[in-house]
Amino acid sequence: MDLVLPESNQATRMALVVAVVLVAHLLVYVVRAIGTKIQSSQVRASLSKTRTVASLATSAVIFALYFSAIGFVLTEFGVSLTAYLASASILGLAIGFGSQGLVQDVVTGLTVIFSDLFDIGDMVEISGQTGVVENVGMRFTVLRNAMGAEVFIPNRTINNVINYPRGYVRCLADITLPRDAELAQRAEDIVGTITGNTVEQFPGILCVPPEIEQRHKTNSGKTFLRVKFRIWPGRGGPLENTIKQEIVSALKQLDGEYADWMVTVNYEVERQTKTPRFSKKTKA
Repeated sequence: MDLVLPESNQATRMALVVAVVLVAHLLVYVVRAIGTKIQSSQVRASLSKTRTVASLATSAVIFALYFSAIGFVLTEFGVSLTAYLASASILGLAIGFGSQGLVQDVVTGLTVIFSDLFDIGDMVEISGQTGVVENVGMRFTVLRNAMGAEVFIPNRTINNVINYPRGYVRCLADITLPRDAELAQRAEDIVGTITGNTVEQFPGILCVPPEIEQRHKTNSGKTFLRVKFRIWPGRGGPLENTIKQEIVSALKQLDGEYADWMVTVNYEVERQTKTPRFSKKTKA
């Protein structure tokens, strides 16, 4: 003879099931609200990765709450907990094989976050793309390039990372001045005009306007003018070619003895004590 539970016991169990479902849903709502608040908070750049970790933790807690609630409900309806766990494992394995790219993105994203390869605001070169790091997510790392566009890089494609600690590359143009004082002053004015126009002529390569230093004099008595450019990595071509040729051509018209070798373009590789970072407020 089958044992039939009293209706009061059945009602109690159903009420317990409903209560567990409601509590789980309420906890999910609370966890999601807290996670959203953390991710949307205006934290400073050095703490921006906290939002990524919070997002991962929120997803994990929500999954655990729903998984536990569903397991409890199925157990109350007579489903074996062992069978539930086994089926979940098989389903998880199948999903894992079908989404290997997603798993690689998440694993690489966690590696980047906890190994501190780069941080929000750093200027880096990743997978052939150069820009300032806007966001480090679980699936994508977002860069803002010299043209102001957002570049989404899947984390699994991150192999080599080049970090520019200054936030720019310093390009130095050294212009030898004529020995005649009057010609030297006119040459300096010409150089100032040409370099000043680079901001409008090549806005996509400069981080800040060029800076002209005072005249330098070598031991041999040669006087030269040094112009400092802070440029985006890999964008020195216009300075090496167009700007250099424009200066040489103008100075040749000023002084018939002026030669091509008297204007050189080089890159400064030494690190400074203070490493200024590229700011969003800086005009490109």
